[in-house]
Amino acid sequence: MMKLLWAERQKLRRSSIVLLTIFATVLVAIVVFIGGNSMDLEGQYIDNAGWYMTMVQPWATLLVIPAVIALLGSYMVCREEQDDTMKTLRLIPVNEVKLTIVKLVITLAFSIFVYVLLFIITFLTEAYLHFSELSAGMVFDFLKTYFLEGIGVFLAVSPIIALVTYTKKSYWLALILTEMYSFAGMFMSMSGTLRAFYPITAVLGVAGYYETTTEKLIASIIILLLCGCLSILLLVGLNHKEKEKICHTCS
Repeated sequence: MMKLLWAERQKLRRSSIVLLTIFATVLVAIVVFIGGNSMDLEGQYIDNAGWYMTMVQPWATLLVIPAVIALLGSYMVCREEQDDTMKTLRLIPVNEVKLTIVKLVITLAFSIFVYVLLFIITFLTEAYLHFSELSAGMVFDFLKTYFLEGIGVFLAVSPIIALVTYTKKSYWLALILTEMYSFAGMFMSMSGTLRAFYPITAVLGVAGYYETTTEKLIASIIILLLCGCLSILLLVGLNHKEKEKICHTCS
């Protein structure tokens, strides 16, 4: 397993999609910062301590990050099929189940990394602007929120990663589907009930971005776990289908 993790990490280092993901993360932070310089009756939004770290979350989660994480995950899972190297790997042989698990683990880790990077950017900005107004408790709460969002977004988009892999479509399809999927969260968030059951907005509730009841929090956690289970079922079904195809070819 450790060798597979090392190999996948090495392959990921050479991928331009990683740079695209980091660029998208930095870009959303810049866009929200520029928006924070708009004026209201009390001055600029960015003048309020905590505003920047708060507002980056919905913009990133509803518009940008899920799509690039789904793209990255689909690329990792699909690349052997797309590059036609899976046949070679089967001759080694490589345990395809373990290989898929490793790819998903790396995608999860990268999702957390992206949100931690986003936290670091927003925290450093807030520290520069409002250092005296930040408390350790406040910073820790934001770090926890961003960390949970990293986990939650991975779970929310994992069915799309698995679906694209199962159907053997281009991994760029994951980007398009997830962008529509996450954008719809803006409308779902308008309803206190729907946002608890829609995976993308459920992420924000579980992470603590908005207040919710215990019942809705539990419902959101269950929805995200079901997303993870669905992706596992799809990927297991794919492995069985591939094995049956190989057996049929050999016979």
